Amino acid sequence: MSKAPTLQTGHIGLNVTDLDRSLAFYREVFDFDVLAEGKEDDRRWAFLGRGSRLLVTLWQQSEGTFAADLPGLHHLSFQVDTVEEVRATEEVLRGLGAAFAYDGVVPHGENGTSGGIFFTDPDGTRLEIYAPTGADPSDAPTAGAPTCGFF
Repeated sequence: MSKAPTLQTGHIGLNVTDLDRSLAFYREVFDFDVLAEGKEDDRRWAFLGRGSRLLVTLWQQSEGTFAADLPGLHHLSFQVDTVEEVRATEEVLRGLGAAFAYDGVVPHGENGTSGGIFFTDPDGTRLEIYAPTGADPSDAPTAGAPTCGFF
């Protein structure tokens, strides 16, 4: 028997360099509500979610950009129900000038039907939005390995 049978992922905490910029990005892209916010100059933070569910916390306490070549977070992934939702979010991201790892919706693996978009937030943190089905079966951008693992 598991010692924690109801274990599930809670929220994700991200360090950011500019809380106002990151708040605008995450609210526009993910339709998050601000559940709580710290506004002291030296301790700025925001709790983001939907309804009363906390999903992402932002902490203004870093400099530079996300370092993909160091141990730690690889990417943060969000699942939606349909590939149409993925494409609608892609349009929002294009309007914001976000950087994409691949062009358009790509399958997770060779001829797979799950797939999504891979992009970065304003601090370079790698993100993904995907749907479990609906991606056109085709060659994945990274042959022989999961697309979401190599970007």
